[in-house]
Amino acid sequence: MKRTVLAFTLIGLAMACTTTPEGYLINGELTGEIENGTQVFLKTPDSLRRSMVDIDTAVVENGVFTFSGTSEGPQLYYLFIEGIRGNSPIILENGEISFSAQIDSLSFARLRGTPQNDLFMDYLEENRTLAAMSRSMNDDFKKASAAKDTAAVEALREEYFELQERAKNFEIDYMKANPNALISVLILEKVIGGKVLPLEEIETLFDALTPEIKATKPGKRVKEQLERAKTTAIGTMAPEFSGPTPQGAQLALNDVKGKVTLIDFWAAWCKPCRLENPNIVSVYQKYKDKGLHVVGVSLDRKKEDWLAAIDSDGLDWNHVSHLQYFQDPIAQLYNVNAIPAAFLLDENGVIVAKNLRGPALEAKVAELLN
Repeated sequence: MKRTVLAFTLIGLAMACTTTPEGYLINGELTGEIENGTQVFLKTPDSLRRSMVDIDTAVVENGVFTFSGTSEGPQLYYLFIEGIRGNSPIILENGEISFSAQIDSLSFARLRGTPQNDLFMDYLEENRTLAAMSRSMNDDFKKASAAKDTAAVEALREEYFELQERAKNFEIDYMKANPNALISVLILEKVIGGKVLPLEEIETLFDALTPEIKATKPGKRVKEQLERAKTTAIGTMAPEFSGPTPQGAQLALNDVKGKVTLIDFWAAWCKPCRLENPNIVSVYQKYKDKGLHVVGVSLDRKKEDWLAAIDSDGLDWNHVSHLQYFQDPIAQLYNVNAIPAAFLLDENGVIVAKNLRGPALEAKVAELLN
């Protein structure tokens, strides 16, 4: 009889250890002067990741607060405190999450308790160390510059470049070492947006992620971005598109291709775009009679701003825009998440170069047309 009871006890303990939590519980603790009744907001970016959406609200009592609910899978959320600047990231996943922060430094909050938050905390601690080193180095650089100590300035400049490389390698090494971490796919998403790694390397890092991380919302976004990136890689046919012209007609890329075609993504509000426009105008005027065509794709929201910029900058070529900012379907088709962005096509419509500016753009156009 005792053996039977012991067996059932062991089975019960095993089940308790392997049962997946049915929901999440955030136990929050805030230190510093904070009044009872202060609200804490749990927020997440909207579907377009352009603004924050309120998910839940809690109230602080004696420095503590709690949130509870159910999460379909790990996802990055943010905690905002009423009347306090800044926010704290937190990974929402089922389980008991411990959150503690000083109200004057929310960005230095501590997270523990669930696998993803433990991994996230490890990442944040190293990231904060690198940030502190950067701040210290910047202070030393200012002092050396003020003292006109050229030797120290040069030495600090070299150290700073080394620190930048260390920070870049840290994130890559973190992704490789932690394919089961949500933060790994979030880093990868940032890397894609910044275009700091070759597509092949990004694909290798993504392929190494666990199936669970690939199945998360950011995992699905990265997969979609990679698929779109492949369609606009150098050596591929430029995707066909059409869009509204300033006159309201529809203009298709196939109708306006030249021997060389530049697809230029820009906007009236984009200062780097406006600074680059005179160079594009110069190259266009020099090579348009030899077969250079330009198609401007504007990411403006207001038609009047778009038209005024075309006129002001003398952009005498074809233009299209859906006036939908980064949600423009052409921008999404070409995986454009930052501007200026440009794609140079040969006479067959094959992408031969991307994001050329200044003398590099003219040199490539000259190579193709001369």
